[in-house]
Amino acid sequence: MDRRGAVRRVGAVVLAVNLVLAAAKGAVWWTTGSYAVGSEAVNSAADALYSVVVLAGLYVTTQPPDFGHPHGHERIEPFVSLFVAVGVFGAGGTILYRSATTLVAGDYTVVVGPWAVGVLAASAVVKYGLYRYCLRVADEYNSPATTATALDNRNDILTAAAALSGVLGSTAGYPLLDPLAGSVVAVGILYTGYDIARDNVGYLVGAAPPPELREEILRRTFTHPQVRGAHDIVAHYVGPEVDVSLHIEVEGDLTLREAHDLESAVAATIRTIPEVDDVFVHVDPQEVGESEDGGQTEYLDRE
Repeated sequence: MDRRGAVRRVGAVVLAVNLVLAAAKGAVWWTTGSYAVGSEAVNSAADALYSVVVLAGLYVTTQPPDFGHPHGHERIEPFVSLFVAVGVFGAGGTILYRSATTLVAGDYTVVVGPWAVGVLAASAVVKYGLYRYCLRVADEYNSPATTATALDNRNDILTAAAALSGVLGSTAGYPLLDPLAGSVVAVGILYTGYDIARDNVGYLVGAAPPPELREEILRRTFTHPQVRGAHDIVAHYVGPEVDVSLHIEVEGDLTLREAHDLESAVAATIRTIPEVDDVFVHVDPQEVGESEDGGQTEYLDRE
């Protein structure tokens, strides 16, 4: 399946699952009054709401390149992910406020039973399956929005476990654990929102990718025997993709055609890195030394 179909399918699957979970948790909440289950119901309802936006956003981001967007629409994905983060923050804040006011009021007597336990346990299992599915697609197609969705589903596993602990505690005669578990759910949700926002702000402000990517760029550059050195290596995010520019140093007696062919070959080699989009290579005679970073040129020992 191509990237467009795979990413869009993620949005549709996540939306359908979240709608089912929200309905199931809401029904159990209505019959038991469990604050932990209620928190999870709100969480799933919020997940379903932002899944609609994510599905629409993924539809836009997977449109083919056009005249106005010659590089495609993938760079819109961090904005979709930030919307997810805002929704997550809103859900977490609401749940935390509700749990805190319940604890202050001291009115946390609820009736729970096997349905509450069952819906939370089933939610954890389903969310684990969604997490693995979304993560696989995100890794394969380098999709920030799908990564954000995977992280939210991973966090939902932990919040469902926390809510389950509260329900079991209430069943065992410790009803205070129920709103306390709701608070734990809220903190987990808020942390997920922070996690998503942090990563995608980096995409939007042109942050540098991990050091391992720079090392891979150098490794692939030096697979070409005519490259004697490299300097002024700059890699930064443009949306979820990475743009790279660097200077390579070669013997000064290369012909113009040879230098051009080498530049094209180096750029093509670097561009095979999945995260990389555009590559700009400048060819310098080795003896000139134009480095703008104080002469910190990378060399490969070819002896």
